[in-house]
Amino acid sequence: MVEKNIILEISNLEKSFGQHHVLRNINLKVHKGEFIAIVGKSGCGKSTLLRLLAGLETASDGKIYTDGERFEGRNQLAKIMFQDGRLLPWKRVVQNVGLGLKTDWRQRAKKVLEQVGLADRANDWPYVLSGGQRQRVALARALVHEPEILLLDEPLGALDALTRIEMHQLIEDLWMEKKFTAVLVTHDVEEAVALANRVILIEDGEIVMDHSIKLPYPRQREHPLFAPTVSQILNRILKKDKMSTSDLRLTKIE
Repeated sequence: MVEKNIILEISNLEKSFGQHHVLRNINLKVHKGEFIAIVGKSGCGKSTLLRLLAGLETASDGKIYTDGERFEGRNQLAKIMFQDGRLLPWKRVVQNVGLGLKTDWRQRAKKVLEQVGLADRANDWPYVLSGGQRQRVALARALVHEPEILLLDEPLGALDALTRIEMHQLIEDLWMEKKFTAVLVTHDVEEAVALANRVILIEDGEIVMDHSIKLPYPRQREHPLFAPTVSQILNRILKKDKMSTSDLRLTKIE
């Protein structure tokens, strides 16, 4: 029986490349409107998991459901945003945002550019934009399709610290306004806590922690629980090598 309000369900998911097992026995349920952050050390399998959710990779075993229906091929409910904007340099900003739209594409693209604060850059070429502006365009290109699920693959990793904080606020504001479900992959635990209401930790291809973030929105880094929450998750990651195998089973922290 399918639970109500579950937009993503991952069941016994496995992914291998040859003899290399990247993901093992992944089980996860995501409710509609949740903001999930997936963290872990480099090479743990978090980006592979996101690509599987997008339908850009094929699972070796297991199943993925969206709205209770198993999907194969591309995930029609989702759009993905990568670390690099992947903008087409020969198309202007508004044309990049409107890619794939068939009707009223210019009007719709301009509307979402206004939402990300770039209404005045619609006719610019991508090369004249800053890194943060290019990522805003990439975000607009994903949101113009009004996806039910937004997948974010370390989209802010190449930005400077101040620009990242500005992008955090923009993403949070748009998520709260549009009510989409977000799944963020990041190596930055502070970023995960700044945005997500659940943090999932992957180690050696397995989910070992499911941490509910109890901080209120809008998120404030000066909130007395912000730094302790970051430290709690970081300590769990960094203490892995000191823990016995039996201690590495799933830790669910409410």
